[in-house]
Amino acid sequence: MTITVDVISDVVCPWCYIGKRRLEAAVRQLPGHTVRVRWHPYQLNPTMPAEGMDRRAYRTRKFGTWEKSLELDAQVTAAANAEGLPFALDKIARTPNTFDTHRVLWLADELGVQDGVAEALFKAYFVDGRNIGERAVLLDAAVAGGLTRERVDNMLHRDEGVDEVRVEEAKARKRGVDGVPFFIVNNAVAISGAQPTDMFLAALKQVGPTEPAQTCAVGSGTC
Repeated sequence: MTITVDVISDVVCPWCYIGKRRLEAAVRQLPGHTVRVRWHPYQLNPTMPAEGMDRRAYRTRKFGTWEKSLELDAQVTAAANAEGLPFALDKIARTPNTFDTHRVLWLADELGVQDGVAEALFKAYFVDGRNIGERAVLLDAAVAGGLTRERVDNMLHRDEGVDEVRVEEAKARKRGVDGVPFFIVNNAVAISGAQPTDMFLAALKQVGPTEPAQTCAVGSGTC
């Protein structure tokens, strides 16, 4: 049986990376199934300047104080560490504009290496502290994920993928998605947020090949 999980996310969302790990842990507990993960765009900061912003300035403006930002960083780092992700948020100097990262993920889907590219982008940002808004860093991550540098560079120098990303993001917002990560299992079960692994496993077990489950949000008490 093949199960499709559509993930609406942004690569600068730490909970999206944590949710990825928890989903993967659930998949490992489901032998005999093939799970295909598809990544869909959602910009948390759609008005971010193309060159990005100094992270400290951005986070201070968003959360009121730098101290509050550091408190939240500590909380999400602890959650990431519990999933085996060695976050190094102190290395991140800039919050990037992520539109081009979504274009790269669109291309990766076209070429069948999307999950690997998503992993490489998350790692570059949250573990290595690199500015994925920079063209050279974006190219490095794309190559690490399975794309060729020449193909990605050619795409980024054209408008390839621009319309597709905008259409996909508009679909997510029209659907009512107002935060990420947001997971949709076999177009039947919706999971909002980086829920615990057992909730992902329950959702994966709930869907079937011929009779899709009633749409619901895992954790709401109805799944």
